[in-house]
Amino acid sequence: MRIASVTINGRATYGVVDQDAIKVASAATLAQYPDLRSAIAAVGVAELPALLSDSHALSEVTYLPVIPNPDKIFCIGINYASHIAETGRPLPEKPVVFMRYANSQVGAGQPIIRPLDSTQLDYEGELAVVIGRAGRRIAASEALNHVAGYACYNDGSVRDFQRHSSQFGPGKNFPSTGGFGPWMVTTDEITDPASLTLQTRLNGQVMQEAPISDLVFDVQALIAYCSTFTELVPGDVIVTGTTGGVGLFRDPPVFMKDGDVVEVQISGIGTLVNPVRDER
Repeated sequence: MRIASVTINGRATYGVVDQDAIKVASAATLAQYPDLRSAIAAVGVAELPALLSDSHALSEVTYLPVIPNPDKIFCIGINYASHIAETGRPLPEKPVVFMRYANSQVGAGQPIIRPLDSTQLDYEGELAVVIGRAGRRIAASEALNHVAGYACYNDGSVRDFQRHSSQFGPGKNFPSTGGFGPWMVTTDEITDPASLTLQTRLNGQVMQEAPISDLVFDVQALIAYCSTFTELVPGDVIVTGTTGGVGLFRDPPVFMKDGDVVEVQISGIGTLVNPVRDER
């Protein structure tokens, strides 16, 4: 299934995408489970279709981030060998984890905003993992049983703020700098995330391309690690890292600017498309 969070005539809802339409939660369902996160926590993804009613054309909807209000967004730094090489950093012994805020995300088709404070807004195409079942100290061998689905993510980075210190947080949390969507694909359709391939395009030009199998710490390892220091709960998101080819390390550097269009495509999932606009 492809599951999305959307607005229709200004009303937030969620549902299952089928070709060019989406069947969304009924009014009774929204009264009980007002967002996708609460619905996943209550009934899981397999039972979600039973909560849906009206169907709408996708042309009628505006996409929200797949999970608009996650309890936690874990982002993983320097997790592809090609990206590690271009940064000049050593191979990490443990996952490099930093956090994003929910208001730093936008849905598919919505503008990623280059802030007034910087001209160094970079793209980072990534695979996002949406947690479907709570757990603490989850064994890697059991980790995929805790996944609800997978989505495309653009972990946009304001590079000068990211490099102010050893902490990545300031450069990763400007409002509306990260894209998440357009939907998540459930695990019955993606049994092995390592089999997927990622590509990022800027104005139609391929900037990044790699198989997900190139991750230094795979999805199972990331779930095991993050669940060691905190409990994972339904709707949590793990953004697994980006591959080589980011704008900062190109010669000359390439940063996103007003009028650009950035696309993150992952095989078996779809394509996340966002325009880029200057903050006004």
